[in-house]
Amino acid sequence: MEAGYAMTIRVIILCSALLFSATLLAQENSDVLVMKNGDRLTCEIKELSAGVLSVKLSYVDGTIAVQWSQVAHLESNRLFLVHTESGAVYTGKMSTPGASTDPPIRIQLAETPSEVVEVAQRKIIKLSQTSEGFWHRFDGALNTGFLYSKGNESAQYNLSSQVAYTRERWSSQVSYNTSFASSSGSNFTTRNQTDLNTLKLLRWNNWFYVGTASFLQSSVQDIKLQTTLGGGIGRYLKNTNRTSVYVMGGVGWQNISYGQNTVEQGANNTAVGFAATEIKAFKFKKTNLDVSASLLPAITDAGRLHFNTNAVYYIKLVNDLSWNFSFYGSWDTRPPATLPKSDYGTSSGLSWTFGNR
Repeated sequence: MEAGYAMTIRVIILCSALLFSATLLAQENSDVLVMKNGDRLTCEIKELSAGVLSVKLSYVDGTIAVQWSQVAHLESNRLFLVHTESGAVYTGKMSTPGASTDPPIRIQLAETPSEVVEVAQRKIIKLSQTSEGFWHRFDGALNTGFLYSKGNESAQYNLSSQVAYTRERWSSQVSYNTSFASSSGSNFTTRNQTDLNTLKLLRWNNWFYVGTASFLQSSVQDIKLQTTLGGGIGRYLKNTNRTSVYVMGGVGWQNISYGQNTVEQGANNTAVGFAATEIKAFKFKKTNLDVSASLLPAITDAGRLHFNTNAVYYIKLVNDLSWNFSFYGSWDTRPPATLPKSDYGTSSGLSWTFGNR
């Protein structure tokens, strides 16, 4: 029953990801790029991330990666979300006044088309297509992993997905991670985690407030459902084309429901504080590293701490495909006496991005 339910959830997540990607239809290749070496491309600009400008050519299958610092001139009539190093975010159409070694980027603002903002090219750290249409604002990724050993007939399967919806001053993201493992002579184990986050920029650039919700099931720790709700304030400490680092802190509430086999359940409803960080590092066309971690000290159950972390290392293969190595873990310093304090694991497999990623 548990295996069938888990598989049903995985199918729903996969179909949802495919549905979102199918709605983001290809657009006309009418953008113009001129590189510093004189090459001229008529293309569709997809996004800028980690110093890599992804573009689509009508005569090339998939997208190609262009080094952002080597672009001398561009023209586009599409709407983009433009993120700058200072934390300012604009929505508008982009162009440059002419080819140069360090071109300023002109942004014609969508809300006030008569107003134009100029930003130095090196100060722009992220671009993503946006639209007045609802579906074109989504992007996401799908990661898979599988390990098998014949010696003890063990198998482990992991599936995770992320879908984000982005606007100029706020964004929301939902992520899902599921894994199951089985081996000869041991019990079948499952772990399912869903996280929802909404972030809104404050008046002060690089500052934001955030609301979070997390739901965890772990057969290893005999957790039927762990629900965590919280809110707080955060700040980007570094936000460039090579590295992104933010920290945040706040307060929240946590409820843990254990399985029937657990006699001593401990405190189920707890007020908690939380501190979290996310670190992203990039290397042109090659690798990405995403690390997130959160620490939740209990306020009404002094001395109890929960710690959670997820880390994924991506190696780009071709177009939207990458190979990933991932690690997940959750720790509880004071679980019921009969239960383990931790649940963690690793995985490796293929990753596929869709939408504006």
